[in-house]
Amino acid sequence: MPKPISSLRAGSRLGFAVLSGLVTAQAFPTHHGWWWAPLGVALLSACVMGVRWRLALLLGLGHGLGFFLPTLSWSGVYVGNLPWVALSSLEALYLAAMCAVTAAVQAPFLTSRLRSLGYAVVPVMWVLQEWARSTTPFGGFPWARLAFSQADSPLAPLARFAGAPGITFAVAALGALLHAAVLAASHLVGRPRRPGPAAYRSASVALAVLAAAPLALALSTSLPTDGRRVSVLFVQGNVPHAGLDFNAQRRAVLDNHVRATVAATQHETTPPSLVVWPENSSDIDPIINLDAAAQVRLAVQTARAPVLVGAVLDGPGRYVSNASLFYRPGGAAPARYVKQHPVPFAEYIPYRSFFRNFSDKVDLVSRDFTRGTAPGGFEVPVPGQQPYWIIPTICFEVAYDDLMRDSTLQPGRDASILAVQTNNATFGYTAESEQQFAISRLRAIEHGRSIVHVSTVGVSGFINPDGTYSAKTTLFTQAARLGAPVVRTEITPSDRIGALPEYAAAAAAAALLALGLWLRRRPARVVAPPVATRKERVGV
Repeated sequence: MPKPISSLRAGSRLGFAVLSGLVTAQAFPTHHGWWWAPLGVALLSACVMGVRWRLALLLGLGHGLGFFLPTLSWSGVYVGNLPWVALSSLEALYLAAMCAVTAAVQAPFLTSRLRSLGYAVVPVMWVLQEWARSTTPFGGFPWARLAFSQADSPLAPLARFAGAPGITFAVAALGALLHAAVLAASHLVGRPRRPGPAAYRSASVALAVLAAAPLALALSTSLPTDGRRVSVLFVQGNVPHAGLDFNAQRRAVLDNHVRATVAATQHETTPPSLVVWPENSSDIDPIINLDAAAQVRLAVQTARAPVLVGAVLDGPGRYVSNASLFYRPGGAAPARYVKQHPVPFAEYIPYRSFFRNFSDKVDLVSRDFTRGTAPGGFEVPVPGQQPYWIIPTICFEVAYDDLMRDSTLQPGRDASILAVQTNNATFGYTAESEQQFAISRLRAIEHGRSIVHVSTVGVSGFINPDGTYSAKTTLFTQAARLGAPVVRTEITPSDRIGALPEYAAAAAAAALLALGLWLRRRPARVVAPPVATRKERVGV
């Protein structure tokens, strides 16, 4: 069992745990240093290994706060510190639980010949922790996962084979390997202590195999970019000003998008196959407001192409709907997709009367958003060619593995590109928009699809199936960009296996726990110390 640690040493560990969270935060946009993520995991692993689970719980909380407070600082830019700190603290609790479980499962391995398995606990628990906070509570909040820091990393191609969980596993395995390698090196140059250098070397070798396999797979993978090219125009119309009341001027946001669309298409001889507007590009309901409907129809008529519009619709009943509306030339009523995963405390308030006791900010959401019941998809005709499908995803939905996978794998809609429609006006000049764009880049690799990522205020851009991008815009500017994304039909290995990586991590955790319990219950073998000779006793 781990020995008790002095309060001074515990305080030092807590400081390093907070530092490890700050280091991990440097891996995420807008810092763009993907290598900080495995280093942060290594520092946390060094803090947690060998301590009791209660101290590990505190260390994990320190790491979580050091990580989430800076990474999610955008969440309080216009609503105050309480929502930001509450969200960061909730997310940090998952890391605290992960560290407590990691320490408890590791303990029996660290005093046995199976020490290397103690390090293997680390990547398994990271995958499970991210799975837990991506699904609970209220459907979870899967932002700032280790995988989402790796869009520019050599590990990014792993998304094609095992999705975001596979990349998280690889990053955490590299972190554990770095920890074990440093310990092995320190025992080679320093004074050996039990367990000796051989134990650390064996752990390093085992972890090297564990981490090298996904790294070798990523480095040897050539991501496909083939497919039929189609012309698509995205429009970033901009808003009158940043903030929660970005749409306070009636029809201003809609008019911005209409004007930008008309300016980009009125003199073109060949129309695009599709025009994509962002979430909330119509700031009033174009279904029930005739003036808004006329403006949208003006854009469709001028572009001579279907227009995908993001709008908040009145209804059903006491609810409102965050929807993608697909307008076709000819005047027919638009088809629609309704966001399946509205954001708790932003688009609806669970247990409103209870949470009002803590903050009256809950009443900023005066009407709750309804929940869509099915993935969306709209068929886009192309003159002289086969049609293709545009698959919409609205805002934070891009962070949810199952929603993206289900949308991509809809039967009969395999020839497709994906659209991520978002509104970043409510987060100002923060890193949120860049973080979301990085998530879309990994989704493109994971699903082997082009993505049109478009925001009301930026950043927007065309993302290729290999995660590279073009026509990227800047924040709070008006822009219209014409691109030629490829339409693809492939089902990637990641899409085929679905949630299998999380299930495998759960099975591995259960196996490690069972083995650890068996090691705990094994009778200890007591070896009598050698009897000293008379000469040894007198020091001769």
